[in-house]
Amino acid sequence: MKKTLVSALTTALVVGAASTTFAAANPFSDVPADHWAYDAVTQLAADGVIEGYGDTTFQGDKSITRYEMAQMVAKAMAKTDVSATDKAMIDKLAAEFADELGSLGVRVSNLEKHADMVKWNGELRYRYWSTREEGEHRANKDQLRFRLKPTAEVNDHWDVHAQIDSDMDISKDTTATAKLKEAYAQGHYKNFGTKLGRFALWSEADQGLLLDDDYSGAQVTFGKDLKVTLEAGRWSGITSDTDAAANMQAIDLSGTTGKLRGGVAYHHFNSDAFKSGYTQYQDNGTTDEANIWSVGAGYNFDGNWDLFGAFAKNASADNYSTSHNIQLTYKGSDKVNQGTWGAYAAYRYVSSNVSLCPTYDTATSGFLNAAGSKGWEVGADYTPFHNVYTAVSYFDGKHLAADQDVKVLFGRVSFFF
Repeated sequence: MKKTLVSALTTALVVGAASTTFAAANPFSDVPADHWAYDAVTQLAADGVIEGYGDTTFQGDKSITRYEMAQMVAKAMAKTDVSATDKAMIDKLAAEFADELGSLGVRVSNLEKHADMVKWNGELRYRYWSTREEGEHRANKDQLRFRLKPTAEVNDHWDVHAQIDSDMDISKDTTATAKLKEAYAQGHYKNFGTKLGRFALWSEADQGLLLDDDYSGAQVTFGKDLKVTLEAGRWSGITSDTDAAANMQAIDLSGTTGKLRGGVAYHHFNSDAFKSGYTQYQDNGTTDEANIWSVGAGYNFDGNWDLFGAFAKNASADNYSTSHNIQLTYKGSDKVNQGTWGAYAAYRYVSSNVSLCPTYDTATSGFLNAAGSKGWEVGADYTPFHNVYTAVSYFDGKHLAADQDVKVLFGRVSFFF
């Protein structure tokens, strides 16, 4: 059964509604002030929830189909900057036409999906490191990072992403130039996905024991429960000399069954940086290659406790060529759920010739020592408010090369938007 546009709007507004007085100006020549739906129509039009025709008419007596009604309601539901009064009106519209909206199912979902083709997310992050090394050497570091992450939909299977970062040393009150860290197109199909451009470089099988950075190239992923990831490209994070950026090829097999998960990966790198930029890389020889194998496995006991371990080896390196990590985690903070928290304890052995850019904030070869570090780490995270994340961790260990004691305190506060 068809309804007129004006009756569709106003029926929902009067169902269970208290009397409300509106003061919006009349934008439509065919909705006089004494019209029974005048208040509702003019208020919704004033707030941009509904629109008329280009000839200043509203044409409220025009019959509309269920699909046209769904278009109107879906558009109203997609708006985020409406007043509390309009939000109440929209909720009543959705309730009044629940059957019509439900019967349109996929089409309504598509309308909501396409309502905003470009979305922006971001983060303001503060991080602090305090390092104490044997011999009374001390170092502190304060970093403020502002990040923007726009996403734009191309079609049902493709979208484009970007990430813009700006880092500042607030202890010195320095400013920084924003850098485009990521820019890529992503395709997603059933049991298949691909990325093209500059995007995250993450070693899935070992959960970041090897790599957590960005690179330029291509990636394809196959499978569902067992995923196969193939990637190739150029990685400049291996050295500050951009001319020595590494060529990279990798394959990763990772899967989950019940409470058990695991993976195995192989990464191959080609770069002149291995000839001079890495600690005692080879005893004799001038190879420019790294051939790194890694494995990882985890078990989730009851939804709260989780145990994960990983091991990696660089077959091309003669020294500092293995890394391993084992971590026991309890729960975990979710940035969107206020009051959630988690804690962990871990033992990390991180060698620079195999863990080229690991994910850890404390026991990392690049921050502490050229060869790497080993030791125990404990940490906790907490969400005090919606989209506000906090974390603290403490590392107590030794440098691999000099066997010197080292302690690191790390803290982080992030505001997501």
